[in-house]
Amino acid sequence: MIRLLVTDDQALVRGALATLLGLEDDLEVVAQVGRGDEVVKAARASRADVALLDVEMPGGDGIATARALAARLPACRSLIVTTFGRPGYLRLALEAGAAGFVVKDTPSAALAAVVRRIAAGERVVDPALAAESLAVGPSPLSPRERDVLLAFRDDGAAPAVAQRLHLSEGTVRNHLSAAIGKTGARNAAEAVRVAAERGWLLG
Repeated sequence: MIRLLVTDDQALVRGALATLLGLEDDLEVVAQVGRGDEVVKAARASRADVALLDVEMPGGDGIATARALAARLPACRSLIVTTFGRPGYLRLALEAGAAGFVVKDTPSAALAAVVRRIAAGERVVDPALAAESLAVGPSPLSPRERDVLLAFRDDGAAPAVAQRLHLSEGTVRNHLSAAIGKTGARNAAEAVRVAAERGWLLG
């Protein structure tokens, strides 16, 4: 029997995944949590073999959670199951030690098969997303450019970004200009959108 921990901040999605996977004879959902910072403790307490993780959730995103599991509880393997099938997320997830990456519209039978393969020690990724990730390549943004784009997404103006990040407005504009060039965007707002779509804004 493969013991599963299901993590998603949306209770309806979490419950649906648990119900569907629980119908399989060889899969048992032993724990469900809604936050990233609850995963390691729950995985240890439930002795889960595989943890299903969403990417975007409170208390720590799925990438950071996969990294924490790999470091602190390597017997529990991570499978990212997300709506956000972004190539940058896939690359980060694999670098963090996740054993698999699939999108939420994966049929339940196929998802169960992925869980079995991961429990058996394999690494499984969505093939279309893997191809897209190779085509897009790694993020060209520097950590500071990423921080500036994230702050711009929230604050929407260089003066506010400068104040938030304790930088001069000129430095913020230089970073925004570099990010615009690297993303092929026409302006800062478009650079934020392109970077987000490619999964380049997650640290």
